[in-house]
Amino acid sequence: MPATPYGRAGSGDVLPPPRSFGEEGGRLSYGGYLRLPELLAQQEQQSGASDELLFITVHQVYELWFKLLLHELERIRDAMAEGALWRARHLFRRVHAVEQVLVDQVQVMETMTPQDFLEFRSVLAPASGFQSVQFRELEFLSGAKDPSYLGRLRGADDAEIARLRRRLAEPTLWDAYLTALSQRGLPVSDEEIMDSLLAVARDRGSYDDLWDLAEDLLTHDETTAMWRMRHVQMVERQIGTKSGTGGSSGAPYLRGRTRLHFFPLLWELRAWL
Repeated sequence: MPATPYGRAGSGDVLPPPRSFGEEGGRLSYGGYLRLPELLAQQEQQSGASDELLFITVHQVYELWFKLLLHELERIRDAMAEGALWRARHLFRRVHAVEQVLVDQVQVMETMTPQDFLEFRSVLAPASGFQSVQFRELEFLSGAKDPSYLGRLRGADDAEIARLRRRLAEPTLWDAYLTALSQRGLPVSDEEIMDSLLAVARDRGSYDDLWDLAEDLLTHDETTAMWRMRHVQMVERQIGTKSGTGGSSGAPYLRGRTRLHFFPLLWELRAWL
């Protein structure tokens, strides 16, 4: 009988196709793919305090989530600008889930007592979460652009400053949403934008996708604000009214940031409905 790729013809025994992935292929390991040796070598402690590993791990995980959020929010912005609103809404589900993890992750930090933190806090100065370039990128991409940060980021290198300058120059999520409105024939000038938002809100039959997308933007705004609030509560629980390690006023500065809105017109819209 002639041989076939999966057995002999007519033999009745059909063998599965050859496999060349995973352990059978032997081409890539779990640790190699994730670069675990390099990743797990990054938690270098500056003191002998037992809770410093917790502090480092949590903040490194935050930065990994920030990287993913930047990736997904860029895709959302581009999808809105291209009129692919279904894709933007799908990706927002992922963004909202990740941002909820950011909020929930604060409780892991709160397992560290103020006494535990004080064992190594002094070695952190002048490092501070204020210097997180990726978090500033998230704010800029979302619409809260503040060029003054470029001159206040101690320790930022040229590449990081260049990234922030690019974020200041490129379109925001709000810019992309306005593009989506204009593609549906709705005016987006400063004088007419509220009328367009009201038209979307009042005619769900014609603009339900645009309304749902506006709600996704608002959820992104709201969940980020929730993270800021949980963060400042955690800081107050750890250090009270002490100044931040980076030289800021600490909790009072952070509490002032909780009032920041990415999309103020979407919040104002509620008063007009």
